[in-house]
Amino acid sequence: MRVRCSPCRSRSVGPVTARRTPTRSRRAALALTGALAVTLAGCSDGEPSAAPTTSSAPAPSTTSPSPTPTPTCVETTTEALTEDQRLGQLLMVALDTNAPEDSLDDEVTEQHVGNMLFLGGWEGADKVSSASEHLEGLVSEDSTGDVGMLVAADQEGGIVHQLRGSGFTRPPAAVDQATLSPAELTEAATGWAEELAAVGVNVNLAPVVDTVPAELGTGNGPVGQYGREYGNTPEEVERSANAFIEGMLDGGVQATVKHFPGLGRITNNTDFAADGITDDTTTADDPYLEPFASGVEAGANLVMVGSAEYTRIDEGVPAMFSERIVTDVLRGDLGYDGVVITDDVNAESVRSVPPGERAVRVLGAGGDIVLTGDPTQAPEMLDALRAEAGQDEDFAAQVDASVERVLALKDEMGLLPCSQD
Repeated sequence: MRVRCSPCRSRSVGPVTARRTPTRSRRAALALTGALAVTLAGCSDGEPSAAPTTSSAPAPSTTSPSPTPTPTCVETTTEALTEDQRLGQLLMVALDTNAPEDSLDDEVTEQHVGNMLFLGGWEGADKVSSASEHLEGLVSEDSTGDVGMLVAADQEGGIVHQLRGSGFTRPPAAVDQATLSPAELTEAATGWAEELAAVGVNVNLAPVVDTVPAELGTGNGPVGQYGREYGNTPEEVERSANAFIEGMLDGGVQATVKHFPGLGRITNNTDFAADGITDDTTTADDPYLEPFASGVEAGANLVMVGSAEYTRIDEGVPAMFSERIVTDVLRGDLGYDGVVITDDVNAESVRSVPPGERAVRVLGAGGDIVLTGDPTQAPEMLDALRAEAGQDEDFAAQVDASVERVLALKDEMGLLPCSQD
């Protein structure tokens, strides 16, 4: 539930827990119920009503001015942020395991970047916790407008687990997680999430909800080759991915469904290749999109968009740059109104595009957070976003909408200075 911020209070620094919020279907059902109640209240039972009692004197007017709505916490925070601080909310930069924990200080304090990702395989909970605490210590009125950070990790399981060693359980690969019952998987995922939350991680960039057809299997470079899929049908994927999402939320961590609209039908890995990444099968109403919608209904508050191309949806355009895919299909057809984050925009599949242009194209397509594994790209990206917003009113409106979505998520997580517990 999004709350109002009267009165505002200082945000406490410490582990942030994911809050369970009503799913879109439940919110829609409540709205429909309310509308139905209003309609029924205006209907008669078919009996004639009694004649009204007349009065010789006119009744005094009871109309009074409507009270001014109290600004929401998101509105109050947005208004207080500078332009640079608002733009900084739209970037997530990586902190590599081999870099000093203060290596992102300039990005946060000078560039006002509001989100980070642990990358490169971090060993030991103490090291991760120390880095998280250092980054949280950089959050201030001058740096991020006192807005807390999304602190993310790729902790899918199997080969993809960025946090390891003492203090962390190594989750099995998704293909093995899928052998558990939903209840067993939720219980296990809750434990994994609690380990993340204990070191300051509040977003897991998982689960993968891509469906890999059985006939392709390990021939699928980005997912099937590493056992990152929960099954070979959308139904199998939904069953296990939703259980994983439930466990993440129960353990205090936000979940992310990825990689929209699916990497299961390509052969090469977008991280390392610019060819063999075209999907000639997936359509805008494909059953393979159902696990994404189902995952959002299960509580995932972020959707990651990949960089493969889809000839039957928007030929020749990487998904993260495609307005047709992000705005028309994901937001329009599927009705998703939450945060859209990119897969790494430093991937080989889009590396030929200049960094600033990558950021502009992501926001122009309808995305919200540009994730880059190379933090040195942040200044160029922010400069490009600022310049484009200054010369294009429609793009500026896109930026405003993205900032609102990111801050709304952070409000639900208790990361705004006026967020309520």
